[in-house]
Amino acid sequence: MSTVLSVRGLSVRFGGLMALDGVDFGVEEGTITSLIGPNGAGKTTLFNAVSGFVPASGAIELSGRDLTCLAPHARSRAGVVRTFQNLEIFANMSCLENVMTGAGRLSGYGVLAALFKTPRFWREERAAVARAEEALAFVGLAEHAATPAGDLAFGNQRLLELARALAARPTLLLLDETAAGLNMRETKALGGLITRIRDELGISVALVEHDMDLVMGISDHITVLTFGQVLARGRPREIQQNPEVIRAYLGEDE
Repeated sequence: MSTVLSVRGLSVRFGGLMALDGVDFGVEEGTITSLIGPNGAGKTTLFNAVSGFVPASGAIELSGRDLTCLAPHARSRAGVVRTFQNLEIFANMSCLENVMTGAGRLSGYGVLAALFKTPRFWREERAAVARAEEALAFVGLAEHAATPAGDLAFGNQRLLELARALAARPTLLLLDETAAGLNMRETKALGGLITRIRDELGISVALVEHDMDLVMGISDHITVLTFGQVLARGRPREIQQNPEVIRAYLGEDE
């Protein structure tokens, strides 16, 4: 199995705070790899470094391509697409328009083509609409295409973000606490959806999540961070039985 994401010796410092200290992290093709750890362990910082939002030292490769010095938009074009802890939707735009902003990653027309509405512009706009409609249908929001995003229930807004990321047709999808704020039923459905993203779309997923039932239920591999360093790696059962992980994060029975 080939490696989609390879992170080696990743370090991030904020002033006097070492947020990540020489972290190695990887995602294999066609897998769901979860990143867990206590609050402040460096999980979101790792995602921010991989997607280019914070400066970092070390090496970041996507399917063998060096991303280390690329800007965030260039990493997105290379195939790294993410969601965020906090909702980042355009509330006054329709759901379809929101998702089309993700599909636009694949558009190749320039400013002049958009300005003069060339045949290429219209051809690629139609393709973007088709990709957006397909993504909305995949997450179960097809009937809400014309609905203003701000009118959706919170759980559906989470799905909308996911649809927008899928419309970009990523090689690697980074999901940062997508289950935050969801109820048990919604979280269970989300787990099934993430599994379908892996199995039906063939997209590799890296997941930061605090819901351990979700993590243990859908992950192929898990990496545990604590104080900016890797504490353990393994399959869900191995992580559940690891004494150091139990002490540091999952808790111990008295």
